[in-house]
Amino acid sequence: MNILLLGSGGREHALAWKMKQSALLKKLFIAPGNPGMSQLGKCINLDVNDFPAIKNVVLNNDVNMVIVGPEEPLVRGIYDYFLADKDLAHIPVIGPSKLGAALEGSKDSAKQFMLRHGIPTARYKSFTKETLQDGYAFLASLKAPYVLKADGLAAGKGVLILDNLQEAKDQLKSMLNGMFGASSATVVVEEFLSGVELSVFVLTDGKNYKLLPEAKDYKRIGNGDTGLNTGGMGSVSPVPFATPDFMKKVTAQIVEPTILGLQKDCIPYKGFIFFGLINAGGNPFVIEYNVRMGDPETESVMLRLDADLVDLFEGVATGSLDKKTCSISPKSAAAVVCVSGGYPGDFEKGFKITGVDDVTDSIVFNAGAQLSDNQMVTSGGRVLVVSSGADTLKEALEKSYRSLEKIEFQGKYFRTDIGKDVMQSVL
Repeated sequence: MNILLLGSGGREHALAWKMKQSALLKKLFIAPGNPGMSQLGKCINLDVNDFPAIKNVVLNNDVNMVIVGPEEPLVRGIYDYFLADKDLAHIPVIGPSKLGAALEGSKDSAKQFMLRHGIPTARYKSFTKETLQDGYAFLASLKAPYVLKADGLAAGKGVLILDNLQEAKDQLKSMLNGMFGASSATVVVEEFLSGVELSVFVLTDGKNYKLLPEAKDYKRIGNGDTGLNTGGMGSVSPVPFATPDFMKKVTAQIVEPTILGLQKDCIPYKGFIFFGLINAGGNPFVIEYNVRMGDPETESVMLRLDADLVDLFEGVATGSLDKKTCSISPKSAAAVVCVSGGYPGDFEKGFKITGVDDVTDSIVFNAGAQLSDNQMVTSGGRVLVVSSGADTLKEALEKSYRSLEKIEFQGKYFRTDIGKDVMQSVL
């Protein structure tokens, strides 16, 4: 079949890499894609939120299925747009409806969903400008640290964790006054849960689901999880503490109640669900939902997915996912992100990248690099993701770090401790 994949980052590169292995794939179109993905399919330069332009690409290229990589088109309702258009309604979109995408598009809606369906999560309340004083009182009732979340999409920057009560009050006021624009017109204030985080992913047709490999990602810019939050500095899979017993709890207490909750609420959902979880005292709690795959988790998860991804997508589209085979490799995978100097703050672009073609033991996914005069140059904060698979996590990490040594560009930076905490827990 002919497939259109929407997106341009490392996550989409990893999805394209996995789909390319399927005998069911005839032609792959990627919009807008990036130079690294051009070897896997035809890149078409368009905005992922320009639905009429996407319609033209679909109809002009006899596209049979659309895979949505990033969250914004889903939150804006691309699934519903296709369903309402007589020329597009027969073409499946892998991604939830606008109602389903509210699980990520509105943290308040997600919290209400969890409360409604008995899904374990942190205690919370939501506030607006008009209820600021109530917000102050709720903060005072909590113990430090204090968690503040912008209700809407904020490019991964809308969460603050603060140790000081007065600072938390000041930041709540700033958020409600537009710190994150319209995204923080409502702010969710949560109690802080102490534990270790992990990412769990499922693919669902709205009724049936397949559990994908779990992963642990690393958000902070500095070693030892220090410094500013980023879009992600690396990921590893599997996660040692995600034992069969723990994952049984995740399935029974979180995954299945979520799928059933979507059905009870009559919310159409055909696509990925990303459960951002925390293991607090051996019990899983939901920190957040995402309605797409994670980045950079996808860059390790896809290496462990022992299945035909296109076949799984076909199962999602036809409501027959329960009849599809989805195995997980016992091997390990590690992805390390190479970023521009200065990221996540100000950074320069346009620096020449060398050495990618010399990497043989790993897969290099393009996150923020473009061609300029036939030369690959940096074009984003997160530039490349180097992913490796091996029998053990130690070997996978060693491979990725050896490969990173071959890649050069001005200001190149990466964390040198990805997976270190997990390795220590194994030993």
